[in-house]
Amino acid sequence: MIELVKILSVAIPCYNSEAYMEKCIKSLLPAGEEIEILIVDDGSTDKTAEIADRYAKEYPNIVRAIHQRNGGHGAAVNTGLRRAKGLYYKVVDSDDWVDSRAFIKLVKRMIKLEMAGTPVDMFLANFIYDKVGERHKKTMRFRHVFPRNEIFGWDKVGRMTQTQYLLMHNIFYRTQMLRDCGIKLPRHTFYVDNIFAFQPLPYVEKIYYLDVDLYHYFIGRADQSVNENNIIKRIDQQIRVNKIMIDIMAAQDFKGKSPRLKHYMLIYLDKVMTVASMMLSLDGSKEALRKKKNLWRYMKNKDKTLFYRLRNTPLGVATNLPGKSGRMIMRVGYKTAQKIVGFN
Repeated sequence: MIELVKILSVAIPCYNSEAYMEKCIKSLLPAGEEIEILIVDDGSTDKTAEIADRYAKEYPNIVRAIHQRNGGHGAAVNTGLRRAKGLYYKVVDSDDWVDSRAFIKLVKRMIKLEMAGTPVDMFLANFIYDKVGERHKKTMRFRHVFPRNEIFGWDKVGRMTQTQYLLMHNIFYRTQMLRDCGIKLPRHTFYVDNIFAFQPLPYVEKIYYLDVDLYHYFIGRADQSVNENNIIKRIDQQIRVNKIMIDIMAAQDFKGKSPRLKHYMLIYLDKVMTVASMMLSLDGSKEALRKKKNLWRYMKNKDKTLFYRLRNTPLGVATNLPGKSGRMIMRVGYKTAQKIVGFN
């Protein structure tokens, strides 16, 4: 029996996700049998496995249930990539969902590109910060950054604002390209979505942007990993992710590649360093401030040019203001940015 290739594999990492996962799954199903949905049950102890098996039985040509020992979000993403049969690979967290109409439009555009013999390495759309209790949701659009309805390279990428950057939420990678770049996310570590959105970028040559509001990033709950208190509590995991990204950047050879690729990767790393530095400063304990100092020292030891470049950006300067007054200014700046952008 010949197994048909799917245009897209969507992995849903699930850990004790019974309260959210069905909304996520149902938002993807309208795309039909052109896609596959990989529900990766990461050692759940609630009814997640039961729900996954039920959907796999009800939609055998679309849904596959994968059960594994708990390894964390990164391990579930790795498993999905390893088992994916689609030409493109996407991750949708179990507490998030997609706009079904936008998703169908995107899948049809992927098929059209494949049929025309013009595949791309990265497919992009818009995402929404769907924050609990907020009537007006902040939508992250890129219509003034990327050309629309055409295949383009990094040279055509425009200038992003400080609040704009690519996340796992709005990225679709070509599956084989992901495998070729050797990505393997660390186990039992939060915030690995930053590595997923960062490491493959030097392998990306052809990009396509569809200007649709696709991904609903559900935030604002106290139990989420992106909650400020939880980031501070898990700061060692954030630091681990930062160090991996520093290693990737320091080892990168940009010879022959577009300067805009390097520029964007620097912007991304700058923002991730800002998050870690800000959280450590907000903690304010001697141990936290020591960790902050050591993180920047780690970068300096890896690549002095990279260190001085990021330390002297507006964000680098702002997140390293000295003393209690400096930390107070940082907190005000953080709260202002939080209100404007709508993150966590």
